[in-house]
Amino acid sequence: MTITTIMVQLDVDSPATPRLSFARELAGKFEADLIAVVAVEARALVPPDENGLVTRELLRQRRREIEDRLKVLKEEFLAFSGNNERASWRTDLDDPTRTLALHARAADLVVTGTPAAEAGGDFHRTIDAGALILSVGRPVLFAADDLRPLRGERILIAWKDARESRRAVADAMPFLTHAKEVTVAAIAEGDQPAVREGAADVVRFLMRHGVRASSQILEPDGAKIAEVLIAKAGEIGADVVVAGGYGHSRLLEWAFGGVTRSMLSAGSMHRLLSN
Repeated sequence: MTITTIMVQLDVDSPATPRLSFARELAGKFEADLIAVVAVEARALVPPDENGLVTRELLRQRRREIEDRLKVLKEEFLAFSGNNERASWRTDLDDPTRTLALHARAADLVVTGTPAAEAGGDFHRTIDAGALILSVGRPVLFAADDLRPLRGERILIAWKDARESRRAVADAMPFLTHAKEVTVAAIAEGDQPAVREGAADVVRFLMRHGVRASSQILEPDGAKIAEVLIAKAGEIGADVVVAGGYGHSRLLEWAFGGVTRSMLSAGSMHRLLSN
């Protein structure tokens, strides 16, 4: 797999330039095109009125506000990208997650990040990260909160012998082949010999593709698995964690916590998730 096109999701409530800068640097690394996407759905939560006139008027006002904001973001994008023919803009007045998943057909990689605080989980104005992972059909790079450049010199693979992890390793190959050091980290649980052999198989697979890889088996010792993985990434100096997303149902993750949910909250580093 090669990365020829990167799609970056922008939030209507945040300045475009910081995330655009992060994505442009990443696109330069892979000599890829860049597509910026921003979508927001106009909603007005008001008590129903008898003939619907109040609701319609509020929706018209909300739509005008959104269109004005999208115009400002587009102007910011044009000022940022200049005459770069390899950068393009897409926008829609629709559900942000659904819109991004739809347009991702044009890209190899989707880049997003932490939404603006004022969005507050309002998925009419920003993406639902969990739903995106499950619907987009592309690897999703969740940038670190500080949007620092992605070096990718050291990468940690959070390995579990499941379809999602295998997909994530394949999707991350453009990053892995550029890395100086890749660590395949597996959690010691259940059949430990099988865990070790599985991690060793992944290392052999990566080495056949020219990746400098090794494996480590981690003992959780009562800690949450995601915390152990993030701590190991910090210990080895990795700035990217590669992982499969939602090996269990999203409902179970929401109700009981889980690795994916914890990874989405780990804004101290970049995370590449696939399903």
